[in-house]
Amino acid sequence: MAERSLAERDQAVIWHPYTQMHNAALPIPIVKGEGIYLIAEDGRKFIDAVSSWWVNIHGHAHPYIAEKVAEQLRTLEHVIFAGFTHPSAVELAERLLAILPDNQKRVFYSDNGSTAVEVALKMCLQYWSNLGQARMKVLAFHDSYHGDTFGAMAVSARSAFTRPFEQLLFEVDFIELPNAGNIEVLKEKLSSLAPNLAAFIFEPLVQGAGGMNMYDAEYLDELLRHCKNEGILTIADEVMTGFGRTGKLFASSHLKEQADVMCFSKGITGGTMALGLTTCTSKIYDAFLSDDKMKTLFHGHSFTANPVTCSAALASLDLLLEPKTLSDIGRIEEQHGQFLKHISNHPNVKTARHTGTILAIEWETGNDTSYFNSLRNDLYNFFLENGIVLRPLGNIIYIMPPYCITNEQLQYIYTQIEKALEQF
Repeated sequence: MAERSLAERDQAVIWHPYTQMHNAALPIPIVKGEGIYLIAEDGRKFIDAVSSWWVNIHGHAHPYIAEKVAEQLRTLEHVIFAGFTHPSAVELAERLLAILPDNQKRVFYSDNGSTAVEVALKMCLQYWSNLGQARMKVLAFHDSYHGDTFGAMAVSARSAFTRPFEQLLFEVDFIELPNAGNIEVLKEKLSSLAPNLAAFIFEPLVQGAGGMNMYDAEYLDELLRHCKNEGILTIADEVMTGFGRTGKLFASSHLKEQADVMCFSKGITGGTMALGLTTCTSKIYDAFLSDDKMKTLFHGHSFTANPVTCSAALASLDLLLEPKTLSDIGRIEEQHGQFLKHISNHPNVKTARHTGTILAIEWETGNDTSYFNSLRNDLYNFFLENGIVLRPLGNIIYIMPPYCITNEQLQYIYTQIEKALEQF
């Protein structure tokens, strides 16, 4: 009997995310990563133009991060984080707070983006409970996405992904993204909802999974200012936008008003391993300080603040703050802007937009703009055949590359997009 391939062995035992396994193609076995490239078992090389679900910001198998992780593994691999601490967790918290908005004063560790959001929601809801006030409602944007655990699903847009669970999700009020035409109406709605609102959660400047929808900092600032005036807590979900994606270290760096709570994951470890992190103001932290043990934040994970993960995050932060990396972010932003001008008038381009290192192009498909648009698979396969990993959101493709990508590699991606525009 012939030996089964790695893809066939996978198909026999593994259930993949966001995949209808009944008719899924065999997965592509990746055996090595090298900078911008993913290298398959058969030797094919793919440009990772989506940073492996937006996490890899410095390129694959980065030697500096690998060395720091190995060093930590030889020292301490894990310790329970209730009643104990360790150098990597303390240093990471100190260094992150130093570059976050000044109002962020405390760090709570978890495991991924969804759990970072869960922690944020629990902080805000229990804040009001600890103060003896019954505020239990949450406000979010239409087309939002905040994760796949139940609290994170509840504050995300209702869609095909949440439909089987909708009867179990708590009620949320949704509003449109703010703009010049609707900002006054949105502020009026905020005022009407304020007495029952515990928090307003938002993805600052860019909605990721909802279609790379982008909006202006000016109007988000107005909403945040109004929330502050109405006493509504605010949560900035920076899971996707953090660590340079929008051209600044954080999307919130574009804002004058700052959230009470912030959520991070994705690029925090440079794509090395999973880590979630939630920060908050002293006001929120202080509401949990009490002789009454029932006012404790009862949340934790077995691998909370894992030393190896924290060391990877510290190494990634070292690389992020290097002048070359910050320069590369600006360079990618400039290249995206030039390409956007070049293709924006193409008849097959419905809209094209970019913020920082994120470029999104929406194909003209008439009224069929759903995530399950058949164009999605055509585009996905076209780019794979040309050595590029892009994962379209229905009729929307986006580029969100590691910062080490060269102009030549970007130009290759742009060229293939132009070919796709002519073909589909």
